[in-house]
Amino acid sequence: MNNVRHRALAATLALAILPANAFGQENQSTMSTAQPGQLTFERVFASPSLNGPVPRLAKLSPDGRFLTVLRNREDEKERYDLWAFDRDSGEWSMLVDSKKIGSGRELSEAEKMQRERSRVGSLKGIITYSWNADGMSILVPLDGDLYLAGLDGSVKRLTESEGSELNPALSPKGTYLSFVRDNRLFVGRLASEPQAITPSEGDLVHWGEAEFVAQEEMDRRNGYWWSPDETHIAVERFDESPVGVVTRAAIGASGTKTFDQRYPAAGQPNVDVALYVVSPDGASKVEVDLGSDPDVYLARVDWAPDGKTLYVQRINRLQDRLDMLKVDPATGKSSVLFSEHAADGHWINLTDGYRFLKDGSLVWRSERDGFGHLYRFANGKWQQLTKGAWVVTGLDGVDEDSHTLFFTATKDGVLAQQVYSLDYLKPREPKRLTDLAFSNGATMDGKGKSLLVSRSSPTQPTQTYLADGSGKQLAWVEQNLLDTNHPWHPYIAGQHQPEFGTIKGPDGSTLYWKMIKPDMVPGKRYPVFFSHYGGPHSQQVSKGWGGALQQAIVDQGYIWFEIDNRGSSNRGVAFEKQIYHAMGSVEVADQKAGGEYLKGLPFVDPDKIAIYGWSYGGYMTLKMLEADPGFYAVGISGAPVTKWELYDTFYTERYMGSPKTDPQDYLKSDALQDADRISDPMLLIHGLSDDNVVFENSSELIAKLQGDAVPFEMMLYPGQTHGVGGPKISVHLWHTIMSFLKSHGVTPPE
Repeated sequence: MNNVRHRALAATLALAILPANAFGQENQSTMSTAQPGQLTFERVFASPSLNGPVPRLAKLSPDGRFLTVLRNREDEKERYDLWAFDRDSGEWSMLVDSKKIGSGRELSEAEKMQRERSRVGSLKGIITYSWNADGMSILVPLDGDLYLAGLDGSVKRLTESEGSELNPALSPKGTYLSFVRDNRLFVGRLASEPQAITPSEGDLVHWGEAEFVAQEEMDRRNGYWWSPDETHIAVERFDESPVGVVTRAAIGASGTKTFDQRYPAAGQPNVDVALYVVSPDGASKVEVDLGSDPDVYLARVDWAPDGKTLYVQRINRLQDRLDMLKVDPATGKSSVLFSEHAADGHWINLTDGYRFLKDGSLVWRSERDGFGHLYRFANGKWQQLTKGAWVVTGLDGVDEDSHTLFFTATKDGVLAQQVYSLDYLKPREPKRLTDLAFSNGATMDGKGKSLLVSRSSPTQPTQTYLADGSGKQLAWVEQNLLDTNHPWHPYIAGQHQPEFGTIKGPDGSTLYWKMIKPDMVPGKRYPVFFSHYGGPHSQQVSKGWGGALQQAIVDQGYIWFEIDNRGSSNRGVAFEKQIYHAMGSVEVADQKAGGEYLKGLPFVDPDKIAIYGWSYGGYMTLKMLEADPGFYAVGISGAPVTKWELYDTFYTERYMGSPKTDPQDYLKSDALQDADRISDPMLLIHGLSDDNVVFENSSELIAKLQGDAVPFEMMLYPGQTHGVGGPKISVHLWHTIMSFLKSHGVTPPE
């Protein structure tokens, strides 16, 4: 769930890439026939993307002249190539054609799982790249090997091995190439053959990688960090031998492979983790003192801008205290620079919203006043830079020359984030740099001089533009105009615009909802496709682009509805912490409040409300059906957690504590104990190769329902992981879901 986010597949995104269910031939032909301008599921998941061009990973060259992006192909929307925009000439050119250069060979299992944990497992071609410090070449991983692309269109192959080179990087000055292979860190000068600088210690000891929970739940996917002067590398070492084994069966259409996956389930041991400072040739190796408690998480690792100090974020197993360690790289000795303590009944939310500055100070995002805000730590003292009943969602960049911070926040409304700037030496009211008509996000170059703003609205798919520090637009990266050539253009006239509103939850909290109505005949009542996620660290309702799938469902005659419950993010600590040791409680009550609101609307058929969720949302479907039998018409549960003891340590224990110390909380929160209360039609969906919410979650539910003689329907996907999907699989999934609704009478009026 990537933090069931936590990476759950957020409703909009999840809906865009998730399941497809079984459907009869008769239904298939019916669904495939559409009126002009009406969306079909076949078209939603076909190429070119109805969202228009979807560039990824826009980056500026070190000298600022070139802007590079990964751009998907018109005829294969999941495949990306590397393109560059020359700001001097104003010309775009393809630097690397993934089909011409790539071998197309199968990736290693390790790289497949890394991609899955980054939720890019369905993408092909080039999925990441990095600029060399000289500004003249780019490191490009492709099909398990590494290439160096020049701005003149030349491409040099750097590696050719059976295994994949994981986490490849060029050192800060461009002198060295580094990567992980066979559990070891390899380093070499760019023109030479890299050599392993860490020992081989068997299959269970890894150097230079991030452990499973770091990748899945901490948003940390790397396990080594170069110092700015290239004299040292901080390298993680972890030993998986204490971790329990889950035998994961990757059941495919024509065969089954089994993998003994080390999966740290809640309450069980984690990996043994250590951190070393290593020289680029491997001759020197110094262990970092991470403290006397071995049962901690290595959360973040950073070098000071001058490379003289290593900073390590250490978080305890309970996740209510985070320590910033200051480390001497020569000796490995550490001291606590400061600590963050969670509010009562809350937890520490890890963040990338921080920056060590050249003047020795630190910009740091904290929730210490009840909302996520920016602070500056200088000379041992804290100064709060932003304040109010709103949340800073990201630190986008810092221009140290003008002492300006750039950040994204909900200051002007929780449903449409904006980008702001602030003088961190003289903090006053932040200056908004983006248009309120859009929901915005931004990234910046390392020096904080140029903004790359991505924005969308309910009527405009994502646009990306380059701006200066004042927010002034300099050039479009992708304007994505909805002109006659745009793939979405044939559907604009029939697009149904969303409405937004609020209701009061059971405790009086304000809950935001989104609704999209089909073309309706006065006096008739319509079914509702009620989508939910419900889990922590996620916000579903926003005034951004909703995507074609929502419109396709509405075109079938359904009202689309979603609501954010207590426990969801970007509303402050008090709103979020109500699920602490109580998952499956307040979220269920708030979603029911949304259902009660729907049933009071004159155009809603109160007997035809279908609930749908994936990952944490799939868990929510089960809990909602169990809590209120007969309230909803049907439920669709995709890849659900059914028993929290089966989910991983870092995610689960953050919200629930340990099953060893809090067994009753786990019992109340699981979806198995009351499964016999499910009396409404329920469709269960799961990928048979899911390494996140392992299939055992569904198999235990299946056994429980069968043992209690509870009828249900099921669709399983061989070879599919947590994000079930693909051009054909997604079509199958959504036809299956629609067929399920039809078979139980959850259909539009005649």
